[in-house]
Amino acid sequence: MAGITSYGAYVPLWRLSRDAIMKGLRGEKAIRYFDEDSTTMAVAAALDCLKGQDRDAIDGLFYATTTAPYKEKQIATTIAAAADLRQDIITADFSNSLRAGTAALRAALDAVKAGSAKQVLVVASDCRMGAPGTDFEQNGGDGAAAVLVGDSAIAVNVEESHAISRELHDIWRSEGDTYIRAWEDRFAYTTGYRDTVAEAVTSLLQKTNLTPGDFAKIILAPPNPKIMGDLSKKLGIDPKIQVQDTLFDVMGNTGTAFPLMLLVATLEEAKAGDRLLLTSYGNGADVFMLTVTDQIDKIRDRAGIKGNLEKKRIVDDYRTYLQWRELLVFEAQPTPPGGHISATALWRDRSQIFPLHGLKCKSCNSVHFPPQRVCPKCRSKDQFDEVRLSDKKGKIFTFTADYICSRKEAPRVTAVIDFEGGGRMVTIMTDRVLDEIAVEMPVEMSFRKLVTQDGFHNYFWKSMPLRSQSYTKGGDK
Repeated sequence: MAGITSYGAYVPLWRLSRDAIMKGLRGEKAIRYFDEDSTTMAVAAALDCLKGQDRDAIDGLFYATTTAPYKEKQIATTIAAAADLRQDIITADFSNSLRAGTAALRAALDAVKAGSAKQVLVVASDCRMGAPGTDFEQNGGDGAAAVLVGDSAIAVNVEESHAISRELHDIWRSEGDTYIRAWEDRFAYTTGYRDTVAEAVTSLLQKTNLTPGDFAKIILAPPNPKIMGDLSKKLGIDPKIQVQDTLFDVMGNTGTAFPLMLLVATLEEAKAGDRLLLTSYGNGADVFMLTVTDQIDKIRDRAGIKGNLEKKRIVDDYRTYLQWRELLVFEAQPTPPGGHISATALWRDRSQIFPLHGLKCKSCNSVHFPPQRVCPKCRSKDQFDEVRLSDKKGKIFTFTADYICSRKEAPRVTAVIDFEGGGRMVTIMTDRVLDEIAVEMPVEMSFRKLVTQDGFHNYFWKSMPLRSQSYTKGGDK
């Protein structure tokens, strides 16, 4: 038996008002900050999923996206390193399809059932871009989800599944394309999405001798909200009662991550005994029949979808959004910290860069970062244990603001923080508003992108105000 034993999600703090895109549009969509991408969002979702889990017990990590920062380099290894997983695990990337997330889920379930792994972490994230003025721009959002698949303490049993492969050009991106391309709407949304998902669902219902009324929630992840009523009618279900809210008005369609993010939203409200139907689409369809167990209440302590959606900041300036997407450049970009990248140095210092390991002195128990052979407190040499700081909260000891930087970041805030349990670190702050920063402000760590140089992406940890704090509308002042 294999099933879902934990879940997690990440929705960026920042939301773009759709009225800023086109006057009169309602709602908002989640948008990544300028230092985020599909990799950093995946790390955030993975860490949310791993709360309370034994990281040494994870045997594999499967990652799904259509917006990987590299064409040839595995991203699952980056996520595994940042999550501080063992090195002797299975890693794989799934890409080129919006169905990649559920494809990775199927592969993880098969691996656990076959006995080649006991626990596999499945992570999906995306930050696709629609051309300005299109429905894709209006409806698309950024985000990530993660589920842990295992063979014990199962919170969600996967009872049955069905898949359909369908070759057609409805939605695609070619090599070098910045924006999503699509064929005529009626073809893409009816012959493509509606008919394919309906056929897959019908086939699974026939296989299990069930009807749509036997499911507490049905998870549909349509390309836009307009098609929901048409598909619901075709399946004979009530979209207001049975269908999971697609969150279009508050988040948007998050691409590969969308089905799994909606699954997480469903599990946050689900109770033991609920039967769920999970669907995804992309050159075919995947359908899963799920049953919630009494273990579900033991994994509620997650930020998940609900916690991330509650804490937000609204961006009303469309130009800010374009600048964060690097579609609008105001000036020549100065080289930021971390701008000079060395693959050799990244390898040498990998334990302090990706999982953010510091050292704890065996003689005096003091923690220090960056790691060094001699304890700065008691002067003991080579007497230490590595400790992970990425999941530690801290407080600001002091900070400074620098306006001599790129306009999309200005001001760059550098903060010296003290970690709970010991350790001090100089950090760049992200997701912050200058007027709200103060000494003793609680912070947490977030894996972010420092710079991209000659196609080389440099990541490191930044500090940010706790997402659990109250936020007000607005940006930097």
